[in-house]
Amino acid sequence: MHETLAPTQGPMGRFERLLTLWVALAMVGGIILGLLAPGLMQAIAAAEVASINLVVAVLIWAMVYPMMVGVDFGAVAGVARQPKGLLVTLAVNWLVKPFTMALLAVLFFEHVFAPWIAPEDATQYVAGLILLGAAPCTAMVFVWSQLTRGDATYTLVQVSVNDLIMVFAFAPIVAFLLGVTEIAVPWSTLVLATVLYVLLPLLAGLATRRMLGSQEAIDAFTAKIKPLSMAGLIATVAILFGLQGEVILAKPLVIALIAVPILIQSYGIFALAYGAAYLLKVPHRIAAPCAMIGTSNFFELAVAVAISLFGLNSGAALATVVGVLVEVPVMLSLVAFANRTRARFPNAQ
Repeated sequence: MHETLAPTQGPMGRFERLLTLWVALAMVGGIILGLLAPGLMQAIAAAEVASINLVVAVLIWAMVYPMMVGVDFGAVAGVARQPKGLLVTLAVNWLVKPFTMALLAVLFFEHVFAPWIAPEDATQYVAGLILLGAAPCTAMVFVWSQLTRGDATYTLVQVSVNDLIMVFAFAPIVAFLLGVTEIAVPWSTLVLATVLYVLLPLLAGLATRRMLGSQEAIDAFTAKIKPLSMAGLIATVAILFGLQGEVILAKPLVIALIAVPILIQSYGIFALAYGAAYLLKVPHRIAAPCAMIGTSNFFELAVAVAISLFGLNSGAALATVVGVLVEVPVMLSLVAFANRTRARFPNAQ
């Protein structure tokens, strides 16, 4: 028998199985909307506080909330009895990921892509990629965890510990890799994102659990609101691509080049974390979110720091934005892979 920290989600419905198609349509639709209704996109872009877009924040909140309803505080102690997943996440996020991203960035933009990229632009792209690599995901990982039927309680603990470490480790790591002695970390962005994406949905989820009472009622409620979470994801993708539509169409080659090291890093980090979890016999409900956290990025923080250090129209800022555009398709492909390989893990559910 195995110990379950929290109830897992049920099997994916037809809408979720076709999620990649809906996201692809949202990308195209977002770009078209951005071109046809630039005023609307400007209004959405203007709704921003501490480099966090409030419209996108509300949608992400809607995505995270269903996962938080599944968090059982009474099971948090179970995390201490299954520490391997947390240890894998921390090792990959802080001892591997920032440095491999920096290595790939230098390799591609100072060597492989050197004939096509001006040296000053290459330096900017490297800086942006380093910022992405040093900021593990905070919000979207709850969505990926839900799609892989991950353990909601364990995922919350993993994200919370990573956020705590990020407060102390982000600036020193970025300063070391960029060779900059002073990094102005936008604490307002870090704090606001944690409140919006973790604290408020968690409190709402806890209040919902108390109102519903029984586990049966909680499971039924979660099943009802789950489609809203996926709708929030699709709307978020449409907005992100709508906001960046002009950039995508104006610099397709540059964006494709920036995407190359991001793609290699993403799949490589996932393979490392997922493979380590498999070798350590970590249950799938913990292993999948464990690998997802390191693969995706805290793009709000990366974009904010890039703008603060290098400017709004800098190559560094562009590189962090490309990270946003690449993340959703990549993560959906990894969600599909994780779901297909569930049976290979111990205690698969």
